[in-house]
This record gives sequence, structure tokens and C-alpha cells, in this order.
Amino acid sequence: MSSNFPLSAPLTGSAVTPNQPDPLDPQDAAFFEQVTGMLDGQPRDPAAVETALAGWDGVLERIAAETYRIASMLLGEGEEAIGLIESVVADFDLRACNTPAEARHNSRLLMARDAIAILARRDAASLAAPEGESGPSSCIEDDDLEAAGVTPDELEQMISGPEVYRLRNWIEGLSVSLRVIFVLRAVAGLTSPEIAGLLAEHGGADWTPEAVRGTFRQGLCSLASQLIHATATK
Repeated sequence: MSSNFPLSAPLTGSAVTPNQPDPLDPQDAAFFEQVTGMLDGQPRDPAAVETALAGWDGVLERIAAETYRIASMLLGEGEEAIGLIESVVADFDLRACNTPAEARHNSRLLMARDAIAILARRDAASLAAPEGESGPSSCIEDDDLEAAGVTPDELEQMISGPEVYRLRNWIEGLSVSLRVIFVLRAVAGLTSPEIAGLLAEHGGADWTPEAVRGTFRQGLCSLASQLIHATATK
């Protein structure tokens, strides 16, 4: 796979842009059904297969591009993140998915699992669960993105806009566990139970859905402070 991913592609399907068209479906839902229908193991005419799969490479590139953007927020830009996405694309089982949305979500789960494993190899202690059921108190009580004063469209603009470096710098300054939870919740659109299950494999059983929610609220509080500071210095 080429490492020249179109990193400006929107993260459709995450918590960032929930109302945009499905990037895994360049034409319509029938395209996805046609492609998955070709993966039933039955012999087919090569010409028919080539026709049915026309444009599929572009779809995979879009999957890889948006997944790479998320992976690079977790691991940093570079070969490690690229290798992770190559592994995800190679291991991803499209036949297990019934819809484009399910395909996207499952690919992000697979990426998150492998990214957390890489972070654990770097420093297992960095993924330890916070003390107590939900960690330290937060300045924000709700664990919704907009509780930090940011709409999904505004977060997408932060990720894709000309000042993306500000968000990147803020994310890189977070603790490892906080960075993982913020990126997987706010950007990748995974649920708290899903993230808790992934973190528990390396950080211990104390990673419960409520612990993830509490840590995410810490991230939202930090983001709100960052935005106040950025506004004041403009």
C-alpha cells in the first residue's frame, strides 16, 4: 500500500461528521452489496469480477486514509502508523460486515486494538486505569463532545483546517491513556464499553466504561481550556 494517504479527507462516520455521505459507498449501498456478494467463494467469470470490483481500490484507499489519520493521532506520524494501517487492511474481513458503516466501524476497532498493543509495548504503565471508579473530578459533567463547547463540525475543521497543528500539539501533550480515549471517542466514534474492553487487555480490569467516560470528561475539560487560551491569544 502506498503511504501517500490523502490526509485531508474528512473523517466521515466518526463523531466528527455524522451527517456526511458514507465514504465507503462511492456510488450507493448497492455497490457495497455487489462487492461483498463477490466474496462468497463461488467461481466466477474473471471479466465479471473485474467489472464488479471496478473502483474498489479507491474505496480501500479512503478506508486507509481516514484510519491512518486516527492512527497517527495515537502513535504519531510515520512508518509505525503506516505499518499499522497496512496490517489492518490485510487482516480486515469485509465478508463479516453487512453495511458500509459496519465495515468502517470494524476497521477502526481493529486499528484501535493494534494501536493500543503498540502503545503497551512502548510503556505498559502508561495505559494503567485511573484510581477510583471514574478517576479525578472534571470541570465538565457531561461526556458529550459539545460539553466542551465544540460541535462535530468544528472538530472536523480543527482536524482538516489550516490550524490543524494546534489540535495535534494539544493531543500530543495529553497522557497516553487520555490521548487514546479522546481520539477513539471523539474522532473514531467508538463507544466507552468498546474502548474499556480494548484498554483492559493491557491496562487491567479497572478500565470500565465509567472509567473511560470519566477520563474522556478530563479530555473535554482540557480541550475547553485549550480553546479558551487559543481564542484569548488571537
